[in-house]
Amino acid sequence: MSAFRDSVAQNAALALALGGLLIGFIFGWVVYRTNYCAMGSLSDIHNFGDYRRFRAWLLAAATALVGATLLEAAGVVDLARSMYLAPSFNWAGHIVGGLIFGIGMVLAGGCPSRNLARTGGGDLRALLTLVVLGLVAFMTIAGVLAPARAALEGATGIVLTAAPTQGLGDLLSAYVGIARGWAKLAAAAMIAAAALAYCFADAKFRRSPLHILSGIAVGLTVVAGWALTGLAYDDMMARPTPPVSLTYIRPVGDTLQWLALYTATPMPGFGVASVFGALLGAFAAALAMGRFRLATFAGTGDTLRNLLGAALMGVGGVMALGCTVGQSVTGVSTLALGSFVTFAAIVAGGFLGLRLLERAA
Repeated sequence: MSAFRDSVAQNAALALALGGLLIGFIFGWVVYRTNYCAMGSLSDIHNFGDYRRFRAWLLAAATALVGATLLEAAGVVDLARSMYLAPSFNWAGHIVGGLIFGIGMVLAGGCPSRNLARTGGGDLRALLTLVVLGLVAFMTIAGVLAPARAALEGATGIVLTAAPTQGLGDLLSAYVGIARGWAKLAAAAMIAAAALAYCFADAKFRRSPLHILSGIAVGLTVVAGWALTGLAYDDMMARPTPPVSLTYIRPVGDTLQWLALYTATPMPGFGVASVFGALLGAFAAALAMGRFRLATFAGTGDTLRNLLGAALMGVGGVMALGCTVGQSVTGVSTLALGSFVTFAAIVAGGFLGLRLLERAA
């Protein structure tokens, strides 16, 4: 393992680009082929009382949590170095940002990962949605919306002095007195067991191999992302890149920037490569299924609704530090408190968005 880690770290840029492309390809294929969709899962519940896709979403999070915990225990990745486990907890960003994102994904007909899959299938509406999302995300990170976001974060952030990170394992260790390593394992085991019990308690879900496969496969792509970026991390570098896995808010903006500034940084990072991989994977799945079709907006109202949804996802996703994949699966796999809060806020925002659409109809 040591020799393999050294090889990956020494060729980190190439490994992250090729690995991100491959992992993103598998993710895009799975999302398109299985119709995995977080927003669609809430719509299924709201309209039909069908919880199978929602359970697939939870299964993805549980799979990622188990995998990431095992990787950390094996020394493959140090999750504490990730952006999710900061020692400060920005409760307003997670709650407000998650709600805004949830409403936006309903208006846009899907979250960023779903829009990547739709773009790969020829949907030009989804392509424009991604472009607007990326632009607004960058406006919120460092553009005209950044001062307001930073002010809100500064006013509502809470520094957690009792624990080294906001991870549930570290909080359990700090407040209950359990050894840190055992506390992480205990927290991961309890949450994963509860999620799996909820998923497989439903007979309809147990009889649906497609939903089970989609949840496990999405979770495993997140685990693969942690493994790759964990192995590529080298703290001896001048500017080491922290470990990360699949997330599709900032990487969509980074992709637009990479396309505009390719000659300055010809090798794409993991996030940008995973965006291209998801597009290619969905494109390949659409061709294999004979479902590739060019589609565009139905009219002015459809256009405005999608663009508003894209803008809301860009703002909300940055405030909440992620999306239905970046926080609700990747973030949850680190046991970050903010990820669980964001997950709940996205679900609440999604249901609110569905009710708003009903009233506007």
